[in-house]
This record gives sequence, C-alpha cells and structure tokens, in this order.
Amino acid sequence: QVQLEESGGGLVQAGGSLRLSCTASGLTFSDYTVGWFRQAPGKEREGVSCSGWMSTITYYTDSVKGRFTIPRDNAKNTLYLTMHSLKHEDTAMYYCAAAISCSGSGLHPALHTYWGQGTQVTVSS
Repeated sequence: QVQLEESGGGLVQAGGSLRLSCTASGLTFSDYTVGWFRQAPGKEREGVSCSGWMSTITYYTDSVKGRFTIPRDNAKNTLYLTMHSLKHEDTAMYYCAAAISCSGSGLHPALHTYWGQGTQVTVSS
C-alpha cells in the first residue's frame, strides 16, 4: 500500500522560511515524477513545483520561482519543498503527489496519482 506522509508545515512570518518533507512508503520516489500542489481556502488547487523521473525536469510556477526548490533525498525516499521569502499569498494546504504529469509548462495529476494528506502552511503578514 502506497502512503505519502507530509510534514514541516506551520505558522511563519512573511519573509521567513519553511521546509516541507514528504516521505513515501510502498513506492520509490526516484522511479516517479513527483511534485507539490497547494490549495488555499476558496481557491482551486494549484501546481507549485514538480520534478521529473530521475530529476530530468524541474518546474516551478511563476509565483514561486527563485524562492522555492524541490530537492529529493533518494536514500531517505523523501521529497522536499524548501520555501524562502514566504509571502502571505503562499498560505495554503500543501500536498505532495507522486505519479503526476510534469513538463516545462506545468504539473497535473494523472490517472493513478498518489496523494499525501496535506500539511498546512500559514504565512502571517
């Protein structure tokens, strides 16, 4: 059974940093295209960043370019989202996902995407 478990969310002041973690069991992250989505209250889900199979491609949505990175630790089977210079508009529930579509134009869920339960990020202005 595949499980993705996120952690690292919390309350941070604008300008601060957080690192989200997503640890997988039942699958090997290095074999999958993975990414992070977020959803703010009253808004549609948004693709934030993705990393292709074997990290062949990396994408960031425009609003986070230069502030977020999406490293992997294959030995720990863990995906990260490091977030710097956080803004109030980054406030959302963040979800880790595996087996997604990732390209230079964005990321999207696929037919058999695996999802984590989400971790809340709140940025106070």
